[in-house]
Amino acid sequence: MSDTEKPRRTRRKKEAPVEEATAPMIAPAAETPTAVADEPSAATKAMMASILSEDDIYLFNQGTHYRLYDKFGAQPVTIEGVPGTYFAVWAPNAEYVAVIGDWNNWDAGANPLRQRGFSGVWEGFIPHVGKGMRYKFHIASRYYGYREDKTDPFGSYFEVAPQTAAIVWDREYTWSDQQWMAERGQRQRLDVPISIYEVHLGSWRRKPEEDNRPLNYRELAHELVEHVKECGFTHVELLPVTEHPFYGSWGYQSTGMFAPTSRYGTPQDFMYFVDYLHQNGIGVILDWVPSHFPTDGHGLAYFDGTHLYEHADPRKGYHPDWGSYIYNYGRNEVRSFLISSALCWLDKFHIDGLRVDAVASMLYLDYSRRPGEWIPNQYGGNENLEAISFLRELNTQIYKYYPDVQTIAEESTAWPMVSRPVYVGGLGFGFKWDMGWMHDTLQYFHRDPIYRRFHHNELTFRGLYMFTENYILPLSHDEVVHGKGSLLDKMAGDVWQKFANLRLLYSYMFAQPGKKLLFMGGEFGQWREWSHDTSLDWHLLMFPSHQGVLRTISDLNRLYRSEPALHEFDCDPKGFEWVDANDADASVYSFLRKSRHGETILVVLNATPVVREDYRVGVPAGGWWRELFNSDSEYYWGSGQGNAGGVMAEETPSHGRPFSLRLRLPPLGALFFKHNG
Repeated sequence: MSDTEKPRRTRRKKEAPVEEATAPMIAPAAETPTAVADEPSAATKAMMASILSEDDIYLFNQGTHYRLYDKFGAQPVTIEGVPGTYFAVWAPNAEYVAVIGDWNNWDAGANPLRQRGFSGVWEGFIPHVGKGMRYKFHIASRYYGYREDKTDPFGSYFEVAPQTAAIVWDREYTWSDQQWMAERGQRQRLDVPISIYEVHLGSWRRKPEEDNRPLNYRELAHELVEHVKECGFTHVELLPVTEHPFYGSWGYQSTGMFAPTSRYGTPQDFMYFVDYLHQNGIGVILDWVPSHFPTDGHGLAYFDGTHLYEHADPRKGYHPDWGSYIYNYGRNEVRSFLISSALCWLDKFHIDGLRVDAVASMLYLDYSRRPGEWIPNQYGGNENLEAISFLRELNTQIYKYYPDVQTIAEESTAWPMVSRPVYVGGLGFGFKWDMGWMHDTLQYFHRDPIYRRFHHNELTFRGLYMFTENYILPLSHDEVVHGKGSLLDKMAGDVWQKFANLRLLYSYMFAQPGKKLLFMGGEFGQWREWSHDTSLDWHLLMFPSHQGVLRTISDLNRLYRSEPALHEFDCDPKGFEWVDANDADASVYSFLRKSRHGETILVVLNATPVVREDYRVGVPAGGWWRELFNSDSEYYWGSGQGNAGGVMAEETPSHGRPFSLRLRLPPLGALFFKHNG
């Protein structure tokens, strides 16, 4: 066994006994001439009771119990008239399990749990333990003399890091988002506008006058809503809020898959956050990470002295890139655990969608591994059959119970049918991030315009595959960290050209088929790359150049939401048609977007800093073509070159069409025209 595989041992001042826990003995009544044993007290009866039925146990062990959050962990209940908390934890290789906490001075011998048959579940009711009390599970394994105090895998609330105890809590809340929930299905279809603002809550906005602290959930609710409405986004996507020990992981290495992080408040505070966004017509998507978990000793790793949640073989169970453990998707109880986590966020927190992180790392057994570092599947391939089965079951259950939500895959390869239904062989996601578009587009905009003619295909290549999946076009947090620079700083040219290129990039994104996603700071052109320890640079909005970027995003979102031609066929080839994809010498792109009822919008992009006079573009109809949008408007800090609000089509054939427009193309500019007849 390598050093990395050796179980941790924990020294304790007081060792707990390692005998199997038993129910408390009932003291006999004092002897009398008619000696009769007293009836067990209500407290004793309660301590012997269980809220786990035999069906719960069976379904859990079978891997098909998807509401474990109502049964496991710490459940404040009243049994036999006695208030207290029922505890349940899965530790099949433990010899002894006890609950330690505030009420018993963290004594591992005070409150042992009892085993539930051969299920691996340990359970027990502790009277008068209530909301707000901290606790952990003390676990003594039957292997290696391993003992550890573990936090609750099903915990609903935790101490603020770096403290690691769970807190007895409930998920009670009175919601006021009934209208949103009733309409949600209509707001999240493939043919409606979905524009997502990606946010890391801890660094979106801080209070410098209060030791630079992050905003709490309730403060965020009000300030974020105001900004999102100004920008025109339809949804907010949160980097993971699941509880995590290391702030620098941004939530992507979680130890609390059922709890919003306590860094910003209580579970009810987070519910208020979601509720308030819903009341203002804004959806909430959560980044959710079933791909791996951290190796911290208090968490899931070696939970009962064995590789319980993770694969035992490091070739399947250890992630070399992130130094974390990989869930064992072939284990029934782990599947129940993960799917229950997903449904908990949809059920208890009214989340509108889950963006599943690092799907590619789950699908491939050889992901980021050299030859000899991975184990082929039973057919000799590199596909992780257990993970594929898990993802299909995850999506099946989510859409079964919550058909009006969406699941989104962050999948970076050409795996087929990620966003196609399970019944036709797909993975069952609603959407997939178009990572190829993101890479090619940012690479193109980083190039000096003089060389773009040689890389024209970087923007046209997407036309070969843009409807093979239901795509979201992401300009995400991954592109503005780790030395990559901000979006604005990636753009080619001098300062004016960088801003013009950024406005052109956003215009291109909103004109393309697919839903939209933009990471915070990009909406006003932040210069420096994102840092999770500091606030966004809101002071930049005092400058007209940055105000222009914000106005660009606001107007693009307004157009995207109000013009059916820009969103109805985001996932259908009926809505897109190239006019000219081949003018590489001028670095000009032109195409049509169309609606279900025949509305047509012409988009023309000039990716060079040269004003192009009398540029002819073919159109399908005569009459007036109104200029809806010009990214070079002085209102956006552009140079003001354009077409005076519109152009009358000429009966001059061009690009295979009977009419054409004679346009003035602004430098590094985008033009949107709508046919008005």
